Amino acid sequence: MLLFFFLATLLGATTAQAGILYPTIIKKGEHLRPQSNARRSASHGGEPCKSWQFAIETHNLIDWKTVPNECELFVGRYLLGDQYAEDSKVVTREAFKFALSFNKSYDGFDIWIFAIDETALSNLPYYASRGFGTEPFDSKAFDKWVKSEDAPALSWTLKLYRQLQLLGYKIVFLTGRREYKREATHDNLLVAGYRNWDKLIHKPSDYNGSALDYKSDKRQQLVDAGYRIVGNVGDQWSDLLGTNHGTRNFKLPNPLYYVI
Repeated sequence: MLLFFFLATLLGATTAQAGILYPTIIKKGEHLRPQSNARRSASHGGEPCKSWQFAIETHNLIDWKTVPNECELFVGRYLLGDQYAEDSKVVTREAFKFALSFNKSYDGFDIWIFAIDETALSNLPYYASRGFGTEPFDSKAFDKWVKSEDAPALSWTLKLYRQLQLLGYKIVFLTGRREYKREATHDNLLVAGYRNWDKLIHKPSDYNGSALDYKSDKRQQLVDAGYRIVGNVGDQWSDLLGTNHGTRNFKLPNPLYYVI
């Protein structure tokens, strides 16, 4: 607990704010490794890192591999501070407004699609221990994290999810997680507070194509089955681009990684 208080203070977020959003963000033994240039960047307001974040969220900077080392502390402060929650709130509120205004059919075929990682579930506890995206992706370490089923819900996404269900929409989870992670993902969603979804679609374990093609193909299958994709919520541009992406797309912020 003392470690959590120290890290929350270091990152510029109050413990109350961080605890409400992610009650298990920092576990015992996890720590930040801010480098000297990260400290300098943070002390000057992180202007280069702000520009970098703007470029990735607007999809002007693509196919990047890791967060720049000098932006580690900037990304950590963003994710654990107020702004990440505020940005997510703006996105999900606009999604809810659109859902309210849409002329539903009430035949059970109007759906909303949600991605999982950094959309429905937060992997921030994992990435906090790995330099907030500055380290190369380690599939074995991430698989171990997924199996722990400890990922908390992104609070504003969970609120939108429940609101959409009350409006009569069906929910489809379309994830880039592979099929062998189904059981852990299913159980983690339940623990995080998600209930009564219509479908949970995983990537085949032997799939070798791009995330964009995979998600486009799966959305096509949903449309072929008679579903109408009203809204599509994701944190990656590969969640939202391609074909049959829905009447409206809503992108959540994610400065941790980029998926093609």
